[in-house]
Amino acid sequence: MKTHLNTLFVTLEGSYLRKDGAAIEIRHDGESKLRVPMHNLEGVVCFGWDVSASASLMASCAEANVSLSFHNPHGKFLVATNGYTSGNISLRREQYRRADCDSGSLAIAAHMIAAKIANSRNSLLRTKREQGQDDPKKSKFLEEAIESMGISLKRTARVESLDSLRGVEGEAAASYFSVFPELMNKSEKTFEMKGRNRRPPLDPVNALLSFCYTLLMHDCRSALESCGLDAQCGFLHRDRPGRPSLALDLMEEFRAYIADRVVLSLINRRQIKNTDFYVEPSGAVMLKDDSRKKVLLAWQERKKSELVHPFIQEKCTIGLLPHLQARLLARHLRGDLDAYPAFLVR
Repeated sequence: MKTHLNTLFVTLEGSYLRKDGAAIEIRHDGESKLRVPMHNLEGVVCFGWDVSASASLMASCAEANVSLSFHNPHGKFLVATNGYTSGNISLRREQYRRADCDSGSLAIAAHMIAAKIANSRNSLLRTKREQGQDDPKKSKFLEEAIESMGISLKRTARVESLDSLRGVEGEAAASYFSVFPELMNKSEKTFEMKGRNRRPPLDPVNALLSFCYTLLMHDCRSALESCGLDAQCGFLHRDRPGRPSLALDLMEEFRAYIADRVVLSLINRRQIKNTDFYVEPSGAVMLKDDSRKKVLLAWQERKKSELVHPFIQEKCTIGLLPHLQARLLARHLRGDLDAYPAFLVR
């Protein structure tokens, strides 16, 4: 159990939440594990198939305007309980107002894209430090991409329209993926990559990236839904029926740090091989059903890793990052924060 940003995160399977006076008590195997005063909380987020709460606690949370949400062990949003309060509708109305205002959308989207570029660039810098001395040619390729992305990063602070921001993001992504193969071991020809392609992916690397980006999108969507935001109303990605635009916005910050690192780890540790893929008649390269389990296992292990959040300065797991960032975004929309503090890797 962890408390971040006045939100209690319950991750212990078999936990039972009950009302204890003016507090929430968490019990497991008949023992009290934690007791938190309800007035200190804005939300309770539960992960697991066997985490439950008493009806009296649900009623008390609704009355006190404390959101209570449940997710499966992988973070997929299942259900949330909320009472007759104005909190969520006020938050969503402000979200819609910002989304309908180009300058309001740009102010938030620029921070997200700046974080995406900075985090992607950080991955290249890390590889250059660790491997550049042994391979001057690789070091040169990485240095060119790092310099180009540094220019793009500075431009995000000066863009005056969302279209310009999308252009900057596209240029940075092209630079990043032009050297992405340099981040992989070259021992197997299976994982040769010629740029980023999708719908459909045309090589195993892009198949892995697309699958992990889908997992990341679902995690971000669950995080947004659990704190009362509309996952379909984005700031950079515009409205389209069935598209979780805000989830696509939020996941930009985590692509390199979470998804790309999982893919690189699987490839460089040779946990994924040529036999884990098949090619459809259309030319699309897809993961086999059994092979998806390998990726899901690596994904969950990555989410268990811990770090100190750069903004709130508290230790948390990587799996909680989308939830923390969603709540920081909600705080900004409510006016509690002057700007949205996007996630930046140190």
